[in-house]
Amino acid sequence: MHFGSNMMLSFNSTKLVSKLYELSYFGSSIARKLPQGNLSTFNCRCFATVSPTSSFLLDKAFINGKWVEPSAGGKFPVTNPATGDVLGFAPECTEKDALSAIAAANNAFQDWKNTSAKLRSSLIRKLYELQLKNLNSLAELISLEMGKPLRESKGEINYGASFFEWFSEETKRITGQVFPSPFPNSMTLYVREPIGPVGIITPWNFPNAMITRKLAAVLACGCTAVIRPAEDTPFSALALAKLVEEAGFPPGVVNVIPSSRDQASAIGSILSTSPEIAAISFTGSTNVGKILLSSSASTVKRVCLELGGNAPFIVFDSADIDAAVQGCIASKFRNTGQTCVSANRIFVQSGVHDKFVNALATEMAKSLKVGDPLDMSTTVGPLVNSKGLEKVKVHVEDALSKGGKLIVGGKHLHGNFFEPTLISNISENMKLCSEETFGPLAAIHPFETESQVIAAANSCRAGLAGYFYSSSIDQIWRVSKALQVGMVGVNAGIISCCEAPFGGVKESGLGREGSHLGIDEFTNVKYICLGSLN
Repeated sequence: MHFGSNMMLSFNSTKLVSKLYELSYFGSSIARKLPQGNLSTFNCRCFATVSPTSSFLLDKAFINGKWVEPSAGGKFPVTNPATGDVLGFAPECTEKDALSAIAAANNAFQDWKNTSAKLRSSLIRKLYELQLKNLNSLAELISLEMGKPLRESKGEINYGASFFEWFSEETKRITGQVFPSPFPNSMTLYVREPIGPVGIITPWNFPNAMITRKLAAVLACGCTAVIRPAEDTPFSALALAKLVEEAGFPPGVVNVIPSSRDQASAIGSILSTSPEIAAISFTGSTNVGKILLSSSASTVKRVCLELGGNAPFIVFDSADIDAAVQGCIASKFRNTGQTCVSANRIFVQSGVHDKFVNALATEMAKSLKVGDPLDMSTTVGPLVNSKGLEKVKVHVEDALSKGGKLIVGGKHLHGNFFEPTLISNISENMKLCSEETFGPLAAIHPFETESQVIAAANSCRAGLAGYFYSSSIDQIWRVSKALQVGMVGVNAGIISCCEAPFGGVKESGLGREGSHLGIDEFTNVKYICLGSLN
């Protein structure tokens, strides 16, 4: 999820946001050397191997305000998906480190929960300022760790910073209420109190913003945090820890314990079963979310889950086709299709089907450029790893073997790079209809009637985001209500912002992040009855 970039926005906001991203770019501080070979027929240049000099490549865990070696002394390699080179070695934390971080967070909570809202607000605001101050370095780090095009990485840093700004302001608006008492000579009221230390587990596709969206709300409420970032992108999380240190947060308020996949299950189990962790906030796969939900039941802790999506993108006959094409490009191909709110099932009504497919193919060839993620002209980078690449390949091969028509792309290019691909004549027996592709593959499903497409859109257990294009106000209202999702984009392919509640229904999650509702996940409501008031 997840905003990340406004590479292709519908309507007049495209040029504005694009310009903002360009203005935030002051050049790369990283030396490059060019390898041999072209990547793509999409008119891209060779990608560059880089030798990072950033001060944010940190190889220690951050526990109780100190940079420490992991207890077992291990390190694990982090690979640049664009080149295959090892970017650096991150600390291999274990259960022992998780327990140390939990203890630090619990000790710090005893004082942090009693700090003034004004103090917390000023410290969170400092994080906002520091993130923007370090925008270039943080964005480069994202592009190096997970292959996101630099223009989108810069967008993610801005987006991630917006949560620090938003919740620095919301900190001072966490209120209770006095309400009329049914009892004589008494007063009744409720207050909101911080829930306690929070375990934060985040994915690789938005390695900055998925932490800041959670952490900003946690800190605003007066809670502390233990963060376990994805193994593909640990350096972005450690970079945030460095900002926390520079901002002057007390020791133990924020702790970061990276690990490889080998230790992920053990650390997740410690966080979800520890009685000292009051809540789990997780973004990731539905399967892992279910495991965390089950294990968290042992201590009946609060669980906020943002899980997988399988977003429908519907184009009705009355749609503005040019706007729908731009929205589809933005929703489907940003971050190389690796977003949980990405359009995964594209339904196009028969009356405009051919027109839309032709226009989308033309725009893909014109606008999507595969290449070096650190090149500001690149719009499509690599898949994050070979596992992600293999899933795209399987979905393409399966669709074509079952009658799909290849319109654009369809080829594995080099390493983790895959061509932006467009396939039409999709049928429900194809894997991409029931599985989230998480890659640069647009699949077009033809449909005839509104009732037919609503049934198809709601036929899966995922319910995170949905999009549709229509110029009929009656239809807009009907379809908005009928779609079984937590978020709807009407004539818009990009919908995320810090002011709006982010989350899904069915097996796409529990709770909401962002907006004023993000506070609810990390506070308890305490009712107080004051009696015998004479």
